[in-house]
Amino acid sequence: MESSLVVFVTCPNQKEAEKIVDKVLKARLIACGNILPGMHSLFHWQGNISSEEEVLIIMKTRQKLLDELIKWIETEHSYNVPEIIALPIVGGSRDYLNWIKEETS
Repeated sequence: MESSLVVFVTCPNQKEAEKIVDKVLKARLIACGNILPGMHSLFHWQGNISSEEEVLIIMKTRQKLLDELIKWIETEHSYNVPEIIALPIVGGSRDYLNWIKEETS
């Protein structure tokens, strides 16, 4: 079976996260995008430790779509260096994994 992935993306706010998810859903690059509000991030940025309120997007897609998905996110994202991390799905419901395949192009 083809590899499925979970992709994590942080955004500065709900509006931007919804815009990104809407566009990549319509392009059929993901089967699902969950937006989790209320995340507080601490990170190194330009020689300082920054503290920001963010939202997290969790997307489900297929390995073969990852490069195109990354390009879409980078085009729509307001950060200079957006967090885009993909992790393999190593197991799960066969029906759910088939659904991811069916709902993406």
